[in-house]
Order: sequence, then structure tokens, then C-alpha cells
Amino acid sequence: MKKLLVTIFIICSINLYAQTVNVKLEVVSPPLDDTAKVFVAGNSEVLGNWKPDLVMLDKVGSKTWSKNIQVPKGFRMEYKFTKGSWDTEALGSDSSVPQNSVLVADKDTVVVVTIMNWRDKFNFVVKGQITGKVEFHKNFVIDKLKPRDIFVWLPPNYETEKERRFPVLYMHDGQNLVDPRTSNTFIDWQVDETADSLIRNGEMESIIIVGINNTSDREEEYNKTRLGELYMKLIVDHIKPFVDKNYRTLPDRLNTAVGGSSMGGLISFILAWDYPIVFSKAACFSPAFKFRDFNYVKEVEKYSGKKKNLMFYIDNGGVGLESVLQPGIDEMITALKNKGYTENKDFFLFIDKDAEHNEAAWAKRMWRPLKLFYAN
Repeated sequence: MKKLLVTIFIICSINLYAQTVNVKLEVVSPPLDDTAKVFVAGNSEVLGNWKPDLVMLDKVGSKTWSKNIQVPKGFRMEYKFTKGSWDTEALGSDSSVPQNSVLVADKDTVVVVTIMNWRDKFNFVVKGQITGKVEFHKNFVIDKLKPRDIFVWLPPNYETEKERRFPVLYMHDGQNLVDPRTSNTFIDWQVDETADSLIRNGEMESIIIVGINNTSDREEEYNKTRLGELYMKLIVDHIKPFVDKNYRTLPDRLNTAVGGSSMGGLISFILAWDYPIVFSKAACFSPAFKFRDFNYVKEVEKYSGKKKNLMFYIDNGGVGLESVLQPGIDEMITALKNKGYTENKDFFLFIDKDAEHNEAAWAKRMWRPLKLFYAN
């Protein structure tokens, strides 16, 4: 019996070992000098959970950096290379910001990548422009929170209908919304083009859109953390009053909505849930309701008060990170139903199985909450 137990233990150990594979990532970059540091950022702890300055490759030769990592067999790796920040990420051979590199690690693998262009060392023309009138306002800040800028997009009839007031949609990650030149992938959400087109075609009412820039503390600010509480306070107590004072808004809750993607989708839900006297609607694109060790579904599940008068638009894709986020979305939908929220009345769900987790995908779906919230 003792020999049998030892044999079983050895077999189990071998099986566990066989369930991981080794991936060697090697970067060759002739433009870099030999003192440069190269990092990998990706979708697992060994890849830094997308932190651009956490997992550094080793200098192994002239213009060459390398890193060996172990991942579960069959794991779908998504990753990018940087020099320590997203402002210095590697560009494609055509000098565009590439999509995530993807590798399904089903066996020991060596990946060799030659990088000729880095974001901070290349001048290039970005296609696209801002549509409509946008006004920029700088340096919104409260104690213990990093300052940020905002923009205010005005509908095409704002200047001609001087007596009219307008609903307002507040959105996170402002850099990525209307200007491809400031977007982290040089592809924006095209919120301006989408809203302008729908308004001019009579498919939605005219609204004001406020984009709130993120900071390097984005992950903590877009979460139920101390910085997240301060970020929500900044919006409710400072940004919204500024917008209401300086623009012809309809400031009541029924005419105030919030929206964002990923962690921005999460904080949009939290803002509506925690401030239902301020917001009545939330657009949650690919929301990170349950991710790593965080689970906001539990907050909704344990709520025992009166049903909040809120409307949610919730969507997701099906590729890469989207599939990781889907279980949390499913659990949130169940939690909302258990609290008395009805699908296609109180919340609306849309899933695009072929969509990835990026600005281009969210741009294609932007019309959905706009028409839902503001249909003529």
C-alpha cells in the first residue's frame, strides 16, 4: 500500500508538471542601445497583469533581451512589449499600435520578435479627427487624487438653440473617446462621430458628452477602493457642478448618465449604484465586475434596501479578456434579476462573441446605449 501511495504521488507530480509549459520570449531591437530596459506586459501574473513596468526581460546579447516564463498548458497568452510605460510600447512594422500578441501555449515554445519602432521614438500621422465642437478644461483635482483634464463635447444644435438645455453623459478614459491622437492605441471610440450622426439623423436626442481623462492610478480609481471613492467624489462634487454651471444642462438624475469600458464599465456601474440620486443610467462596456481577487457582484448580492431606480446597458465580446470577464457579467445579471431588475426593461444585455477587448470594438457598439438612453 505504501508503494502504491508513493507511485500515485509520483504520477500526480508528473501530471502537474506536465500541465505547465515553458515559453521563452526573445526581443531583438536594433534601434535600442544596450542600456535600454525591455518589459513584457500581459494577461497573467507572470506577465505582470498588464502593468507595463513590472516584468523586465534580461539582457542576453547585443540588442537582445529575453525572458523565460511558465504558464498552464493550453493557456491563451496575450501580451505586448514596452520600455516601461504605455507611452513607450512597441509598434508594428508599419509603425501602428498593434493588437495584443496572442500565443496558445500548448507546448514549450520560443517566440522571437524583432522590434524596429517604439512609440516614443517615432513620428507618424494618425488618421482621424474630432467631429463637432469640443471644449477642454484642465486640472480637476481634490486632495490625494491626481489631477486630470476633461473635455465637453457639444451637440450640433447647441449654438443654434440658445434656450434649450441638454442631458449629459459622463464617460471615463476621456483620452480614448474622440481623438485618435490621444488614444492609447491611436484608435478612438468615435463617440463624437457616432453621436453627431445619430443626432443629425433624428435617431437620438441631442446630448452633451463629458470625457474625463484617466491617470496612471486608473486601476485603483476605477474600483471600489479609497482612490475610487475619491474619484467618484471628484465627479459628483466637482466635475458635474462645473459642467452644470458652465453649460446649458438638464442637471437632474433622469438626464444624467455615466459610461465606460472594462474597469471604466465597473466604475460606471458603481457610480450609478452608489449615487442613484445623481445618475439614472449606466453604460457598462465589457465591465470587470469580477476580476482576479475583486468581486463587485457580492456588493449587489448583499444589498437589502429598496430597489434602485436605475437602467443599465451591459455588453461584452467573446475573444481573449472578454471571455475571462464573462462569468462575472453572468453573475451580475443573476444578481440584478434576484434584486427585481427585469431584462429589457431595467437592464439590457448585448454579447458579440467575435469582439475583442479594445477601443475599435467598443466604437462599433457605442450606438447601442446612445439609442437606448436617448431615443427620439
